[in-house]
Amino acid sequence: MHQGTRQRGATQWRDELRPLHNDTFLRACRRQATDYTPLWLMRQAGRYLPEYKATRAKAGSFMGLATNVQYATEVTLQPLDRFPLDAAILFSDILTVPDAMGLGLSFAEGEGPRFAKAVRDEAAVAELAVPDMDKLRYVFDAVTGIRKALNGRVPLIGFSGSPWTLACYMVEGKGSDDYRLVKSLMYSRPDLMHRILAVNADSVAAYLNAQIDAGAQAVMVFDSWGGVLADGAFQEFSLAYTKRVLAQLQRTGADGQDVPRIVFTKGGGIWLPDMKDLDCEVLGLDWTANLGQARAIVGGQAGGPGKALQGNIDPNVLFAPPEAIAAQVRSVLDSFGTPHTDRTTTGPTHIFNLGHGISQFTPPEHVAALVEAVHSHSRAQRQR
Repeated sequence: MHQGTRQRGATQWRDELRPLHNDTFLRACRRQATDYTPLWLMRQAGRYLPEYKATRAKAGSFMGLATNVQYATEVTLQPLDRFPLDAAILFSDILTVPDAMGLGLSFAEGEGPRFAKAVRDEAAVAELAVPDMDKLRYVFDAVTGIRKALNGRVPLIGFSGSPWTLACYMVEGKGSDDYRLVKSLMYSRPDLMHRILAVNADSVAAYLNAQIDAGAQAVMVFDSWGGVLADGAFQEFSLAYTKRVLAQLQRTGADGQDVPRIVFTKGGGIWLPDMKDLDCEVLGLDWTANLGQARAIVGGQAGGPGKALQGNIDPNVLFAPPEAIAAQVRSVLDSFGTPHTDRTTTGPTHIFNLGHGISQFTPPEHVAALVEAVHSHSRAQRQR
């Protein structure tokens, strides 16, 4: 997408956008004091909701859902109609970018995503290029449609997979248990892997910038498989290319506001010292990390630089009874510690989330218990 097209779109948007009724999530991203700890859930629009299953049945397939603006908007709003969540996240998939590169994405029922073409040799790597963003127009139209439908209710998060995570699927051709093919290529032909990752990084940056222009108010990079890498390999093949994405992201959204950037590396808690200086506002953590320790490493002090933290309850907690869920919520909030409350300056802040995506088998009433516990206990923390 050309810069001129982006600027025209941004100008049009400024005339239509409504001010936010609930900006708690964005305030926490910016390390500003909030009245309570905001929360949203990874995969909050999804198969655990019966209304999602009904909409997906109408759409006929996952991609039928993701490529239809009306359906994508409908399922994005469904969890917000049930629960008082503090942010919406675009309904899409991390693999739309390699699909636009011509790899042929499909979803078989019960099998997960797969590509018709895998990228495993010099010829396949040589063919890779940053895709024409117009091939992903359906995503940007969905962002705009969702932003309009939200009408200022809560902020909208856009997202992409990280360059490394996309490469895992592109080389393996589908999900993997052992990452044998992608790691074999990485160790035997690091030159080819670096070429894949460079194209992916530039593609992800263009993709996220187009989402920002379409109305996304924060963007998230899902480095879902960064944690499968060895120490050293993570820094070279994942973190370096996440940095390349972040360096290219525009900092102002369609409404003229800054756009916080979130980086989530599943299994990445051990590398927080390496991520401390990433050019982003928020670091996501899975359930293996201790929030208090993470805060000490990257959270910073009041009035100084630092990262907001996002996470990190185990999604399987949601299969426990509501009283056990509430106890685990209190444990996570208490592990972060006393929240930042000084409204005259910035300081360490926390956004509550799961440590990974919500399971499709989760009872919706247990999500309601989680949300209530987060909001009530985090308010009580601030009264102490």
